[in-house]
Amino acid sequence: MPDALPEPQSVDEVAAGLRGVGYLPGSSTALVSYLAAKLGKPVLVEGPAGVGKTELAKALARYLDRDLVRLQCYEGLDEAKALYEWNYRKQLLRIQAGTAGGGQAGWGEVQDDIFGEEFLLARPLMTAIASERPVVLLIDEIDKTDQEFEAMLLELLSDFQISIPELGRIAARSRPVVLLTSNNTRELTEALKRRCLYLWLDYPEHEQELAIVRLHTPDLDERIARRLVEIVDQVRELDLKKPPSIAESIDWARALLLLGAREIDADVFRATMSVIVKHRSDLDTVAARVGAKLAEPAVDAA
Repeated sequence: MPDALPEPQSVDEVAAGLRGVGYLPGSSTALVSYLAAKLGKPVLVEGPAGVGKTELAKALARYLDRDLVRLQCYEGLDEAKALYEWNYRKQLLRIQAGTAGGGQAGWGEVQDDIFGEEFLLARPLMTAIASERPVVLLIDEIDKTDQEFEAMLLELLSDFQISIPELGRIAARSRPVVLLTSNNTRELTEALKRRCLYLWLDYPEHEQELAIVRLHTPDLDERIARRLVEIVDQVRELDLKKPPSIAESIDWARALLLLGAREIDADVFRATMSVIVKHRSDLDTVAARVGAKLAEPAVDAA
């Protein structure tokens, strides 16, 4: 087994490490990330879409110098797509080669052989378990799967092992850091939650989002960046199908920088608001509520 990679020694070290790879964590994010690395416990990260749940896993992989193994969940995801499949074509070729001219005796020689590890097609969960080098395992949007899939995960999350009927138990060669993300579209089972540390991520406070925008667009005038964050806050307060994500705030800042915007006035906002608003009905709402407010003449202070 390869030498273990150095583990972080404090919460502050984790916070600094994440900042060093471009992710600005809150205090609870740094704490839970530290505990996950030290205790070997999976982390369930819940929160609205676009608050940085997936990016946290990517940042941890960069900070810890580990490969990222990602399982993107979807409705109907099953064990074969998540854990492993048998390479039936390769098995058939082995059977044909082994039984050629050998009859029943030839079959007896190959029937055990075709269920060896070389005939397995590893999917993300098995890849993470089998990796000799520690990885970060991201199980993304677990709430899109069903309870049967959650039940299948319990052995892996509890003991970091999987059971294959034809081969037996396969234990992890190295312990991954595991993050499960959920947009909270359905309630997850208590059995799953018991096995995890818990982190709730919400939209960042004003100053934190400003810092994130400034980190990713350092050349943007600070006055414009601050105004951008104020407007995004106003947009998120509306009843929208999809509020702007942090990534979309960054995209808007990059667009304004590229266009050479000197202000975010009503005209600039109307021209660029589709960067942060992605539904037709939302565009109308935002234009009527926020765009109209930007178009109002400024009132001089008495």
